[in-house]
Amino acid sequence: MTQGIYKVKSNICIAPNVFRMELLGDTEALTRPGQFINIKIDGLYLRRPISVCDYSDGLITIIYKVVGEGTEILSRCAENDELDVLVGLGNGFDTEKPSEKPLLVGGGVGIPPLYKLCRELLEQGKAVSVILGFNTKSEIFYEAEFKALGADVTVTTVDGSYGVKGFVTTAMADTDYDFFYTCGPEPMFRAIEGAVDVSGQYSFEERMGCGFGACMGCSCKTKYGNKRICKDGPVLDREEIIW
Repeated sequence: MTQGIYKVKSNICIAPNVFRMELLGDTEALTRPGQFINIKIDGLYLRRPISVCDYSDGLITIIYKVVGEGTEILSRCAENDELDVLVGLGNGFDTEKPSEKPLLVGGGVGIPPLYKLCRELLEQGKAVSVILGFNTKSEIFYEAEFKALGADVTVTTVDGSYGVKGFVTTAMADTDYDFFYTCGPEPMFRAIEGAVDVSGQYSFEERMGCGFGACMGCSCKTKYGNKRICKDGPVLDREEIIW
């Protein structure tokens, strides 16, 4: 983990209340897809943890949804504004899991950390399938970006206004895969758990205090004892989770 001042390169709305921000600064602490950053918001006590969508040398891309005061302030950041950021938090996804046909399943703002993961799995020569779940057509983002990487992409909407009508599990029933990675809300996780018979990894969304394991505020029970979502997670193997 490192702490530094990062400059906003861009901050644009890509769907209702959903923004994509690019930050310029040191990226050496980012070593795996699925890690997150923790942003200090002026006037607020707790930092805001945001998953990393993509990163390269000197550039971090995040996608976040405005759901409260902190993210609303973040949405008003302009080019060249500076932010105090903790970088390289969390364990991230394990791209070395034995698999030839991995499936990536994202729900809403759980989708962004799957983008870098998708890129790395494709670079390994794997046949990657992606399912993106939304409530309705107007909420959809990053479908074209995943397709541009070369993945087989399916979009589901609960109301049937675009793509496959139903939940992500509806599309999963027609997808061939031997391992899965997923990020999104816990009700989606519970539905996925009841639909899969292969191994996989879940990336949990959790409210956090410190973001790096000091306060124990986001600890959860697993088959191997208590783990902290911010440090031991946010990614947990399917086999260790107690539902």
